[in-house]
Amino acid sequence: MTTTVITNIGSLVTNDPALGDGTPIGLLQNAAVVIDGDRIAWVGPTSAAPAADDTVDAGGRAAIPGFVDSHSHLLFAGDRTQEFNARMSGRAYSAGGIRTTVAATRAATDEELSANVAKYMAEALRQGTTTFETKSGYGLTVEDEARALRIAALHTDEVTYLGAHIVPPDYADDPAAYVALVTGEMLDACAPYARWVDVFCENGAFDGDQARAILTAGKAKGLHPRVHANQLSYGPGVQLAVELDAASADHCTHLTDADVDALAASATVATLLPGAEFSTRAEWPDARRLLDAGVTVALSTDCNPGSSFTSSVPFCIALAVRDMKMTPDEAIWSATAGGAAALRRDDVGRITPGARADLALLDAPSHVHLAYRPGVPLVSDVWRQGKRCR
Repeated sequence: MTTTVITNIGSLVTNDPALGDGTPIGLLQNAAVVIDGDRIAWVGPTSAAPAADDTVDAGGRAAIPGFVDSHSHLLFAGDRTQEFNARMSGRAYSAGGIRTTVAATRAATDEELSANVAKYMAEALRQGTTTFETKSGYGLTVEDEARALRIAALHTDEVTYLGAHIVPPDYADDPAAYVALVTGEMLDACAPYARWVDVFCENGAFDGDQARAILTAGKAKGLHPRVHANQLSYGPGVQLAVELDAASADHCTHLTDADVDALAASATVATLLPGAEFSTRAEWPDARRLLDAGVTVALSTDCNPGSSFTSSVPFCIALAVRDMKMTPDEAIWSATAGGAAALRRDDVGRITPGARADLALLDAPSHVHLAYRPGVPLVSDVWRQGKRCR
């Protein structure tokens, strides 16, 4: 294995307070990083950098850990342009929403679905995302959910079984039978390909009792819970996530004080997905309330064809700073180390010896430019698992 030293980094976000300025993002000025194989081998000042086989001069640019996108829905076909256009134009739209995507996904070939995943992951990688989670949820039959997860597992280790996305139309009159399918035959077919089990716990989807049954069945099969919680209304999702030690409660828009307190006292991460609020003109999650209470917060894209069709973590950072009252430091931490916490990982989301060599150089002197210059493609170079990708 060859070694690479990146020198003359103007400001380096390490997410290790002991390496940098003592803040959570561990900011280090005039820094260097040594990559050995797929790992970070050394971090420190450029003046003390050891020799390596290859040298890259960052030229004063900022470096950050690769983004950890812990919530996406990339196993789909088709798009919902007309739905978005109608929503943004203030017009009623009667097409089927998620059901439209389900129909297109069921009709797609394996090759088409795999190419779609690869396309959007490559798009995200160019913008600095080096760790991806993605879900099923647009198949909703035993065969199609298992197929989606099998394809997802070809692209990432962070695969989530979301058979409980909605109750499909063919079970509209008997949702209990669909829950039985999701916790039985479908789970048996899907568990070998997944690490996580998820449920959309919401009015119009799955109630608290149904969600508990689905997540408990998944846990019995060795899958760890995540929950789509409290996105559209107040409900039991956050409390259920904490009760079952879910890695994350995702969305977290409508929270009671008890919900916030429960999250703060738990290991469950509140994953905020501002792309969804942007694309639906919905109420923003109160990130300031969560952070001030001591809740661990992650930022992710929720990339999906209906409510958040973006693969750009930098865009979500800009939204979080502007509209969710996060500081730039809090937003970069949440999009890197926070996402890692939401996946219960300690090998990604930070630049420290022993961590996976995932990092990005910005065409800017500071990570603050991600919010300061929204919409500008600032990511200039990306290393993933020690390999320079662009």
